[in-house]
Amino acid sequence: MLHYLLASSENARHIVCQWGTEQIMSKLMKITVRRSVDRVPGIALVTGAARGIGREIALRLADDGFDVAVNDLSGTAELEEVAKAIESKGRKSLQCFGDVSVEQDVVAMIEAVVAAMGSLDVMVANAGILTVHTILDVDPDEFDRTLRVNVRGVMLCYKHAAKQMVAQGRGGRIIAASSVAGKKGYPYLFSYSTSKFAVRGMTQSAAAALGKYGITVNAYAPGGVDTRMLDDLDERFLPVLGPGGARKNLAASGSVGRTGVPSDVANVVSFLASKESSFVTGQSICVDGGTYFD
Repeated sequence: MLHYLLASSENARHIVCQWGTEQIMSKLMKITVRRSVDRVPGIALVTGAARGIGREIALRLADDGFDVAVNDLSGTAELEEVAKAIESKGRKSLQCFGDVSVEQDVVAMIEAVVAAMGSLDVMVANAGILTVHTILDVDPDEFDRTLRVNVRGVMLCYKHAAKQMVAQGRGGRIIAASSVAGKKGYPYLFSYSTSKFAVRGMTQSAAAALGKYGITVNAYAPGGVDTRMLDDLDERFLPVLGPGGARKNLAASGSVGRTGVPSDVANVVSFLASKESSFVTGQSICVDGGTYFD
């Protein structure tokens, strides 16, 4: 390639005459390295990344050029497989084990990412749980558990990612999982809907506070997506709706007539994590096939 460039450029031939071959090779190598560095978007951390939407987001960010740290509650073969898949794409990865609802775990996770990978530029607070009940049969302990993971966990990821990004002084992207159930209440998703509405509020408040630092804060709000969580809904409603009933109902409720796949959500996160999304903040973007219109 170097010989082709030199043979096809009058300017290059002139520089060779002025500098000599070794000097022009050194110059071109420096340009190549600088451009390569410029192409690397940064370091991302995805929580709840062992499976489903979190897994797909982690792999998509690796395709986008990010080095990606992945988190889940404990070391599993699934999380290790995700890390290896990221590395197979030529990107670096790090497995971080911890409970997002425990502050010291979140702090340690972010510190480990910065120490091992150099920075934190994108935080994706994806980890969450689904519980099924109405206001009439909600167990207060289950309500607390749902909010501990889905609200407190997101808050801690927002807080400590933001502190790290502010300290770095070059902005960043903070993204979390809301839900179509955070746009519209569903009777059997009382605690879950409550938690996902809370994510929207936190997202707006954090976006208002962090914009001056060049940090955007957004959420994605999936509808029915083919994951283990949707399998759990099918099982829960099996006596009422029959096999696959929840999935069929969710597909029928959307304008496009199908349930989603994890890559549908990952595509949106890919944009929100990019430089091109710098004028988008405080939003919770539906990825639901037209189930809910803002």
